[in-house]
Amino acid sequence: MTLTTAEADKLLADHFAPWVQALGLSTVETGEQYAVLRLPWSGQLAREGGGLSGQALMAAADTACVIALSAARGGFGPMTTVQQSTSFQRAVLDRDVLVRARITKLGRRIAFLDVTLTPEDAEDPAAHATAVYALG
Repeated sequence: MTLTTAEADKLLADHFAPWVQALGLSTVETGEQYAVLRLPWSGQLAREGGGLSGQALMAAADTACVIALSAARGGFGPMTTVQQSTSFQRAVLDRDVLVRARITKLGRRIAFLDVTLTPEDAEDPAAHATAVYALG
């Protein structure tokens, strides 16, 4: 009951606010319990000092969670973020970021996810997030 990457990208285009779409996210991979999105490097998203802004990383993590949940549930449906906690571990400079959202528990009304945000071609994440979603 998963989505193709094309179907996931269509969800990005159809269900997310214009400012989220402006991040340029694209779907790299989906599975029954996960999704991987690419956040492309952009100077528009960098903060003073040249590092990718935490706000962009947090929005990418939140969006990847919605795609992972949609893949697990066979399509987009009502859901809302209840909690998201993000820890930033290192700056991202001039590199795309792979955002891997993995469902750790999927219930009928609530879901828990774990997200790693890793610069492309790096081994260690730049950030880690956990999220809780209420499902409609």
